[in-house]
Amino acid sequence: MSLLSDLINLDLSDTTDKIIAEYIWIGGSGMDLRSKARTLNGVVSDPHKLPKWNYDGSSTGQAPGEDSEVILYPQAIFKDPFRRGNNILVMCDAYTPAGEPIPTNKRYNAAKIFSHPDVVAEVPWYGIEQEYTLLQKDLKWPIGWPVGGYPGPQGPYYCGAGADKAFGRDVVDSHYKACLYAGINISGINGEVMPGQWEFQVGPSVGISAGDELWVAR
Repeated sequence: MSLLSDLINLDLSDTTDKIIAEYIWIGGSGMDLRSKARTLNGVVSDPHKLPKWNYDGSSTGQAPGEDSEVILYPQAIFKDPFRRGNNILVMCDAYTPAGEPIPTNKRYNAAKIFSHPDVVAEVPWYGIEQEYTLLQKDLKWPIGWPVGGYPGPQGPYYCGAGADKAFGRDVVDSHYKACLYAGINISGINGEVMPGQWEFQVGPSVGISAGDELWVAR
């Protein structure tokens, strides 16, 4: 296991200029994230200088089996908090080979709105809250809940402190730091009213970048 840990934390920048780019997109349900990795010859900071890529849309619910190719267009770059070094996360939207946005590509229309001169002139700011619940592994039961039972009434858990009130804080803090490392404009976290329930806030972010940052944070 120590060897595996060493390899996971291996700093590639000591031996090669090549980096790993994890291309990420939204799957067919509109809520699922998909990703695949590729090697690049060096550091890239402009998403529009990254190569387009493709995937089998019939396996993600985004294309029929007889015509399954979908093309990924890189749109935003974030530092990779998992591989670290110069490696990156690449947020993408999806198109047909003919260049038409596929039905689940909601970013296409959003980008047209946010790039309109009247909207750009207003410099719209967004702050987005995302609530979630941590589940116990294998049990699918909220962390901090007795197995098969229910916790005490709400009150002590919201913004609570202590091992008997703030369940899963190690996971939450790890997520918080990973977001900051990636360059996401995450503005805070807090425990919510139910044991195992947490919230993070992204923003204020300008325009469409708020959506990119939220999906990477998820």
